[in-house]
Amino acid sequence: MSAARSHPTDSTVALLREGYAFLLHRSERDRTDVFETRLLGVPVLCLHGEEAARVFYDPERFERRGAAPSRAQKTLFGQGGVQGLDGEAHRARKAMFMSLMTPDRLRDLASLTTAQWHAAAVKWEMQDRVVLLDEVQELLCRAVCRWAGVPLTPAEVTLRTADFAAMIDSAGAVGPRHWRGRLGRARAERWAGGLIRQVRAGDLDPAEASALRVIALHRDPAGALLDEHTAAVEVLNVLRPTVAVALYVTFTALALHESPEARRDLLSGRGAGEHFVQEVRRFYPFFPFALAKVRRDFEWRGQPFQRGRRALLNLYGTNHDRRLWGDPERFRPGRFRDWNGSAYNFIPQGGGDHVQGHRCAGEWITIELMQGALRFLTEELTYAVPPQDLRVSLTRYPARPASRLVLSGVRRSGGRAGGA
Repeated sequence: MSAARSHPTDSTVALLREGYAFLLHRSERDRTDVFETRLLGVPVLCLHGEEAARVFYDPERFERRGAAPSRAQKTLFGQGGVQGLDGEAHRARKAMFMSLMTPDRLRDLASLTTAQWHAAAVKWEMQDRVVLLDEVQELLCRAVCRWAGVPLTPAEVTLRTADFAAMIDSAGAVGPRHWRGRLGRARAERWAGGLIRQVRAGDLDPAEASALRVIALHRDPAGALLDEHTAAVEVLNVLRPTVAVALYVTFTALALHESPEARRDLLSGRGAGEHFVQEVRRFYPFFPFALAKVRRDFEWRGQPFQRGRRALLNLYGTNHDRRLWGDPERFRPGRFRDWNGSAYNFIPQGGGDHVQGHRCAGEWITIELMQGALRFLTEELTYAVPPQDLRVSLTRYPARPASRLVLSGVRRSGGRAGGA
């Protein structure tokens, strides 16, 4: 790649027009892994590729405090959560989340989720059509709330699912979608704050290792409990991202439908479910980029990085980098047989170290739940995919099939199955 390029004109319109592919297009066109542009009038440094990811996740060079736009904090992330911390405060808060990711706890969540898949399938058999994205959001909401020690009455399920879905769907949105996300965030934080109060008062006694109990009683490096609002935000940082896995599950079903060769390999035993899931995470759009702020002045590949300047790391584009993946626009799960396991070249949910860095703590949950969904879709159900609009627009954040993936004729099979 060549030296850095500068694009002094504002690129906001181009970003809206090209969406997830904006950074990738600029990097390929100018043959550079770093360039500077303006978005909404603000200077931004844009990074792309494996080596750029190594730089971006260097805590001596970048920090997260103040990096996320206020719009995203008021909808998707919440204010005061782990995503905006650095240094010792971040390490302590991240350790709290990582304590929830033990193999036993992951198996518990997988088991609860499988039970919800079976219960949902009974209902789906009585329906003419099933909108998969909507249904999986609800079943994941039920499962993760139970796993997290969060009480959820049957009457609450629809409201809580809708609030989580609105927060997720608000990412990068303007207008009604943004305001639905803000409403969902405010309502969910009030609800989660009430749960925190109940736990601390002894009126609610969730299981010892549950997320609700661990977060409610967590103490910061100074020995203080998290304030109620921050604790509520962190509870939602367990629940909301788990419900967001419904997007990946929907893409998994789409891949089974649109990639018949990969599906045949999987059903015949020639392909591995783990590789199929990883290829879904690489191929389909999830997060477009990660954000940070320059911690101290430095230079990389001829580009000055000034302290305080915002920076974007191209997640989607790095997962579609031809230098790394050869034929990135082809869905080919077998590529993961030879993947080197780098923490910087495959970054659908961020890069670097899970424990010390800002790689998503819930990545293992994502993989576990996707593998369970893949097994259920191929071994427990038969269904048809009727004609519908399955296009995935790269200009919509978050991306999803336009129809949210409709299934028809769903039946429980108990044997090798899958969609037609």
